[in-house]
Amino acid sequence: MEQYNRTRVKICGITRVEDALAAVNAGADAIGLVFYQPSPRFVTVEQAQHIVAAIPPFVSVVALFVNALPAEIKTVLAQVRIDIVQFHGDETPSDCEQIKLPYYKAIRIKADTNLLQYEVEFESAKALLLDTYTEAAFGGTGQVFDWGLIPQNLAKPVILAGGLTAENVALGIKQVRPYAVDVSGGVEQSKGIKDVAKIAAFMHAVEESRS
Repeated sequence: MEQYNRTRVKICGITRVEDALAAVNAGADAIGLVFYQPSPRFVTVEQAQHIVAAIPPFVSVVALFVNALPAEIKTVLAQVRIDIVQFHGDETPSDCEQIKLPYYKAIRIKADTNLLQYEVEFESAKALLLDTYTEAAFGGTGQVFDWGLIPQNLAKPVILAGGLTAENVALGIKQVRPYAVDVSGGVEQSKGIKDVAKIAAFMHAVEESRS
């Protein structure tokens, strides 16, 4: 796996303008908007428009979809400025490639997950996001998976997700050496509502891991 001088940070599940600005002010590289209705962090197009309008330059906006129809995705992308798409369901490579934007694919890790095979299948993806597998939900579970299951010889950039907090993110960065880390529940006071102090603590822990 390639070594990166700086671990980037995405704060996902943003539902309010003030939370987006707190993430940006703390130094986040990207924010994530969830367009998956069953999620407690779901945002409407109108909410997303307000959030994106407040984001300054050089911060990426990620749209997360789970098994959405191409028409649904295109409807959102026609109305909201999105930089990259995160496919977080059971999408195939051809599903992902139908959307003419850069994308990365979330893989929910189990003991028998073959990440090297996923890397071949999703050759067109910009990165692989590695999250915890549970039957209960497609993500945002707050559970950590066994980082030892990640092969060292993955060529694609890895975005580490799944149960990250200010307390464990430095260890994750040291062990996995990911391109980026992705946090949602670990910086919340309640589902969909971020906590400014937790965001600051998380960003501080990421900074400390670089030294």
